[in-house]
Amino acid sequence: MRQPVGDLRRSQAVHTFGIGSSVDLPHFTATVLGLEDWAQPDWDPTSPANAIDEERLLALVRTFVGPQLKQLTGPPVTSDDSGDDLQPHGIPVRTFPHWARCPRCELLAPLDFGVFKLRSNPRRPDETHYVHENCSKASGTSPPVNPVRFVFACRNGHISDFPWKRYIQTSSQGCGGRSSPCGPYRLQERGVSSEVADLWLRCDQCNASRPMTQAFGEEGPVNLGDCPRQHPHLGRVAADDTCDNGEPRAMLLGASNQWFPMIVSALSIPSSTGRLSTLIDAHWSMLQNIHNESELAVLRRVGQLQAFSQFSDADIWNAVESKRSGAGGVQPQSTHELKREEWNLLTDPDNAPRTGDFELKRRTVPTAFSTWIEEIVAVERLRVVKALTGFTRIDSPGDYADLSEIPDVQRVRLGRNPPDWIPAFEVRGEGIFIRLKESALAKWRQDPTVTARESALRASHIAFRSTRGIDPADDGFDVARYSLVHSLSHTLIRQFAIECGYSAASIQERIYASPAIGEHEPMCGVLLMTAAADSEGTLGGLVNLSRPELFVRHLSQALERARLCSSDPLCSEHEPDREGRDLHGAACHACSFVSETSCERGNKYLDRSLLVETIGAGIRPFFESALD
Repeated sequence: MRQPVGDLRRSQAVHTFGIGSSVDLPHFTATVLGLEDWAQPDWDPTSPANAIDEERLLALVRTFVGPQLKQLTGPPVTSDDSGDDLQPHGIPVRTFPHWARCPRCELLAPLDFGVFKLRSNPRRPDETHYVHENCSKASGTSPPVNPVRFVFACRNGHISDFPWKRYIQTSSQGCGGRSSPCGPYRLQERGVSSEVADLWLRCDQCNASRPMTQAFGEEGPVNLGDCPRQHPHLGRVAADDTCDNGEPRAMLLGASNQWFPMIVSALSIPSSTGRLSTLIDAHWSMLQNIHNESELAVLRRVGQLQAFSQFSDADIWNAVESKRSGAGGVQPQSTHELKREEWNLLTDPDNAPRTGDFELKRRTVPTAFSTWIEEIVAVERLRVVKALTGFTRIDSPGDYADLSEIPDVQRVRLGRNPPDWIPAFEVRGEGIFIRLKESALAKWRQDPTVTARESALRASHIAFRSTRGIDPADDGFDVARYSLVHSLSHTLIRQFAIECGYSAASIQERIYASPAIGEHEPMCGVLLMTAAADSEGTLGGLVNLSRPELFVRHLSQALERARLCSSDPLCSEHEPDREGRDLHGAACHACSFVSETSCERGNKYLDRSLLVETIGAGIRPFFESALD
């Protein structure tokens, strides 16, 4: 019977330790299994009771995983009951890597080889571990073994155990030509630092040895061979037929580029057609299964329609039918369309409907910044839903403007079959929305120094996409607009964290930046928000900073701090790389970069020289004379 061996929060099951990722448990490492393994006797992932309602996000996710998708589902939660409930709970995992090492005798072997034994304690499942029985160098108790530190992965999403046998047999003194099988192997430490340079793989049979350094660098692919095309989260034998140009490589277990989630998120915005439609959206997981009006009477008698007390069954049924037929509006088919709907409400706070999950309040723009800022809106309540659509390895989704640009071969599926549900979670919080003036932006971009900087940023953007095979390389991305808003966002995140009560890693950005498209107005603004699964996300610390007397002080201080960096003049004189190796100007960890939980583009498209005057930049800043 499966037993729980660790704890995760619901958000971690999507963001940090989602399907296909490695989870470091107390005594071994495991990978999270695919969707088919999540179903449990007491938990049905397709049950409407487990659904997370957000129709806009569901419609967008279907464009990535297919029209068969039925719902977004929250990960299962273990009951707090400490009784004798033996039903399995939580998320299933499988041990990976499958090889382990004894720290005493340095023996390297698969867990099912017969020399490593599993020891579990039903009363203390966190103490589950493998031991090396009959270790030649153990005195008394059998020593616990550790998972190996190396895996074999490629940018097409495959990952497998390190090819230990091939690696030792292809060495200059290897045992590949022997008639008898080689082994057993030992991973020896021939130094005091435990670094890769001090590790050697040795075969007991022929005494051949090879340094682990030859598994990395340019010679690594030659020494390690082809990609085995495996997906451990889909089963140990699950493999694709081919893997072309995946560039397999050795990686350290738990490396930051071993797993990148492909996450799509959306704000829960109220329906523009009235309170009834908003209530229908909020309770859709229940109402979508209603087939006739008479069933509503049953739900009302059992107390399931208390929120609809002021509406008749006929009104509710008509609203359900309207939503089911799609009459409530066109669902977004791209991230840009999703953000456009949010932009329309954020820029019209006086007429935006109020719900328990969405509430806006217009703030007065401080006179000192009225030349550059169009409006400031306090988002006193917000709800964010995030869904995991897949994952990548080696290459981050942040390298792409939209998830739709990621090549299909690099998208790793969440299950063996097209999913009818995917994991998601919801959080609630608060935020500040800042909209820049289009007139100020247009005037600023006419300056020759800004035009030159924009050309450099665009050349870097095109080169970056070209080297990664993203088509088209020149996608018309408004790089100057985005870089300006993005740089302002990071500057304010670092400043707000000083006083708002939240850490900088807890404040997230949502950038709205695009030129006018057809009948749609241009977008140039940012929503800085914080959200949590409980009341901690709505304590008011961030909204309070939107008050004019506080906002003017923080923006002034943020811009003043952006003028100098501890790495200047190296930072301020940094030019966008025209070969596409990086996508930023005057920006670094000391002045502009924030954690990956906060930034939506992986600290790319940043340049504080666009905001304020910096040392040696020679660029007219957007907030020119704001600090005089």
